[in-house]
Amino acid sequence: MPVNLNGALAGVTVLDFSQVGAGPTCGMLLGDLGADVFKVEAPAGDIGRKLGPPWQHGESVVSMSFNRNKRSIAIDLKKPEGPALVRRMAKTADVVLESFRPGVMERLGIGYEALRELNQRLVFCSVSAYGQTGPWRDKPGVDGIIQAVSGLMSNIGDGDSPPMKVLAPAADMTTGFLATAAVLAALRVRDTTGEGQQLDMSLYNSAVMLQQSAVASYLSSGEKPARTGSAAPYSAPNEAYPTKDGWIMIAAYHDDRWQAFCELLGEPALATDERFATNVKRVANRGALMRELTRLLAGHTSQQWQDRLEAADIICGPIADYDMLLASPQLAHNGVIVEMQNVDAGSLRMPGAAFGDRDAQSRVHRGPPAVGEHSREVLAAFGLPPAEIEALLAAGAVTQRKESPP
Repeated sequence: MPVNLNGALAGVTVLDFSQVGAGPTCGMLLGDLGADVFKVEAPAGDIGRKLGPPWQHGESVVSMSFNRNKRSIAIDLKKPEGPALVRRMAKTADVVLESFRPGVMERLGIGYEALRELNQRLVFCSVSAYGQTGPWRDKPGVDGIIQAVSGLMSNIGDGDSPPMKVLAPAADMTTGFLATAAVLAALRVRDTTGEGQQLDMSLYNSAVMLQQSAVASYLSSGEKPARTGSAAPYSAPNEAYPTKDGWIMIAAYHDDRWQAFCELLGEPALATDERFATNVKRVANRGALMRELTRLLAGHTSQQWQDRLEAADIICGPIADYDMLLASPQLAHNGVIVEMQNVDAGSLRMPGAAFGDRDAQSRVHRGPPAVGEHSREVLAAFGLPPAEIEALLAAGAVTQRKESPP
């Protein structure tokens, strides 16, 4: 039977206080799976809304990319009515996501212990730079800083390049993915025991976990990894090579593929060259191997090499830019790019949630919301009567987007 996870979290209510990337990614993925996610933000909006360029009709594309399938309610937590309203909402919520600095939610009276007294089934997921405890607990941190201090940045590039980061927010995204898995596991435990719990997710831990094989190799050998550009430090050839018109990535490090590769290149003697006879020797002599293969690959285009290599069952792929990516027939077949609407930005496209099927578009229930776009609607969903809703709006504790009708 085809996989169908749409609506898997129907009936699960999420209060998402998180900002920027990591926490909002978790909230978005829970929404993709059918949870009802309420984005709780200040009247000025999530600080991620200020990230840009690019902008689309004044809206941050970066922020919108983390926030589909949510309804926004703008609550001023500095007013006494704000935290009181949150406590009321938390009584029937299933999940709270927050990414304030450790201690902020507690000072507002809406930390885990305070909310647990109201709802023992609550799963409370805290996302921070370094965690809720420890010597770096109070340090601020964002994706680039975490890529630096986690060791990730020290391994990117080649020996002559300055420090580099992964262009995509790797620490943020990894944390969001791991937080999603943790929330799902905690909900499963709660279904069994009836008890919620607090989850302590940090960008720092996630960035270390992202480097699983590299850190494990260092712990075993005690040797710092070399900066090898596109090359895998544990195998060769397994890197990008220049061709007549671009670059191609080739992975031919298993002995049988290495021999077949040499035959295809018209240089069978390379396979038995003492410098290149085994993967260990090829890794040790990577520079010499790179020079030999660069010379042999320079005479044909990337597509010509791809056709020949694939015919010989040698793993390869072109170095695609985003134009090539979006023209890919596999991307079109997989249906990963989804389209949605934002009330201000209009139509936008982004990668959708691929949960093992090609159903990403059908998971788009809502485009990313404007600040306070659904405030009245959200309060009504939590059972507040119209008069009380209007009183909260009049007091400034809640803000409704002006263009939205009552």
